[in-house]
Formats: sequence, C-alpha cells, structure tokens
Amino acid sequence: MKSLKEKINSAFDGLRKEFGYKNRMQAPRLVKVVISTGIGSLKDKSKIETIADRLGKITGQKAALRGAKKSIATFKVRQNDPVGYQVTLRGPRMYDFLTRFFEIALPRTRDFRGLARTSIDEMGNYTVGVKENVIFPETADEELRDVFGLSVSIVTTARSKEEALRFLEHIGLPLRKDKAAA
Repeated sequence: MKSLKEKINSAFDGLRKEFGYKNRMQAPRLVKVVISTGIGSLKDKSKIETIADRLGKITGQKAALRGAKKSIATFKVRQNDPVGYQVTLRGPRMYDFLTRFFEIALPRTRDFRGLARTSIDEMGNYTVGVKENVIFPETADEELRDVFGLSVSIVTTARSKEEALRFLEHIGLPLRKDKAAA
C-alpha cells in the first residue's frame, strides 16, 4: 500500500495525460492543511482549554487562539475577543494528519458515504466540516461530554476545480460517487 507522500509524488504520472503536463512542477501539490474550530460564546475557561488541548492532541501541534477581527454589537463581540482556535500543518505533520483523516477518522463518521465533490473552491482548495471531534482516535471515549465540530481545509496548488478534484481523488480523498458515474 502506497503512503500519502508516494501518492502525491506519483500524481504527475497519473494526471499528465489528462491535463497535458510537461514538467513535474506543473502538477498540483499540497501546500498546507488548516484545522479550525470556533468557541462561540463560551465563557467557561476550562471548556475553552479543553477544546485547545483536544485540538492539540488531534493535530500534534499547539492550537493558536484567534481573535475577532472587528466588533459586532449584535453578537456582543469586541475586537480581539477570542472566537476560535486554528492549527496550520505543513510537511510531515500534514501528511501524518491527512493519512489518519482519510483512513481512520472519516470512516468512523456516522453514516459516511463519501465527501461531497462540490466543496472545492475556485482556487482549488477543499474544505470539509467535521461535526464531532470524537471520530479521531486521539480523543478518548470518556471525553464524550464536550464534543465540538471543526473545519479541515486542504490547500493545494491546483489552478482549477477540475484539476483539484482529480488530484484529491488520486491521493485518496474519499469522495462520493456521482449518480451519473455509477
């Protein structure tokens, strides 16, 4: 079985004919993976610290606290108030996280039938929302009372949606099969 790094390196060979690549540097690559979660209106310091700790366990890297960019009176939020945590992964940690995410965490999701093909933005990046952090094996079963959702953004160098879709399929992202293709 090929590792994720080997699949990415062989992406050039798999996509060369379809997109007319003449050089390996033209093939899409992974740049980074950004994992983020919001803490909403939580005021309890212990719950906020728990979220940061679990995000750190899941990613293997300390989560950075993010503040509000501007004040919004309706939501009672002031500028620089804590609103969430974010972790940016690059290099070996990124590959390790994506391997665990594709092969262990996503199949543990309730009623999982594949990820939507429409979650690719115009710049070739894929974002998926995870409703429960307990799908990751790093979170213990006794921690079920404080469940939170998170967002995983996979940033690529693809130049179009179609190119990004083919690249992500090639590296093993479990995408839902279209009814037309089935």
